[in-house]
Amino acid sequence: MRRLARRLLHSVLVLTGVSILSFVFLELAPGDFFDEMRLNPHVSSQTITQLKTQYGIDQPLPLRYISWLKSAAKGEWGVSFAYNSPVAPLIWARARNTLLLTSSAVLLTWSIALPWGVYSAARKNGWIDRTGTAVTSALLVTPDLLLALAVLWIALRSRWFPAGGMVSPQSVGGSAPRHIRDLGLHLVAPTAVLVLGGLPVLLRHVRAAMAEVLDSAYVHAAFGHGIPRARILFRHALPAAAPPLVSLFALSFGSLLSASVLVEVIMNWPGIGPMLLEAILGRDVYLVIGAIMFSALFLVGGTLLGDILLFALDPRIRTENMV
Repeated sequence: MRRLARRLLHSVLVLTGVSILSFVFLELAPGDFFDEMRLNPHVSSQTITQLKTQYGIDQPLPLRYISWLKSAAKGEWGVSFAYNSPVAPLIWARARNTLLLTSSAVLLTWSIALPWGVYSAARKNGWIDRTGTAVTSALLVTPDLLLALAVLWIALRSRWFPAGGMVSPQSVGGSAPRHIRDLGLHLVAPTAVLVLGGLPVLLRHVRAAMAEVLDSAYVHAAFGHGIPRARILFRHALPAAAPPLVSLFALSFGSLLSASVLVEVIMNWPGIGPMLLEAILGRDVYLVIGAIMFSALFLVGGTLLGDILLFALDPRIRTENMV
């Protein structure tokens, strides 16, 4: 419990620091949301002044931050200038789509990386291991932008799956099975880009963790006693290699969430990415901060989940807390 309490306190401090830095950096950025209004001859300077007062932009930065904290405590996260609406509902409407994409990519990436990494470690220099090394080396040097463009090209040329968007107009208002199938087809392209981008690092970590465990004395003894290879790999060696992989699993959510911003923009996926880009270009300060805080909250939540799983899986951590 003390470990969890320390982690919660650390998470609160991290989120506080992220929010303060977001305010400071956005304050240092040139221009504001009302720059385009100043160029419009039909909008008077008095109107712009009134709007600044309405949104509290004319206040000093510390007062604006305190006002934002009060709004965050109410669950609003400030008010968007462009939408004239609380930020939290706007973020949540897009966050569900981002979470769907990210969760699908994480589960698929780990479903591939775990068995592939285990067998690569068990069969060093075999064809599976050599193939994994070649694939990960090629993917590591390939930018995510190029991967996204390649997947888009395949989608446009093959017509196997849609090249962008989340649903087709024909499926709106249709039956649930048809809507789910259409959604699944639209998930193929962005999920493939995220999987190809995240697979190399995960595969190499799984292989390294398993290789270290397989070189231990008790695993060699298990092989010597004639225990089936699959049982040794997945019932004994993989749980022993789990602690670092659990931490990596938690962090993979945050890394894929960051990567999904670019993928969502290119694939026209209606998630946080396109909204964040529009907010940055439009200087919609509180919407930008809301998107940043959502990403930070998601990463912190993944880290906490990893700590809880480590506490449950690794008896050494429980022993340290008891001492």
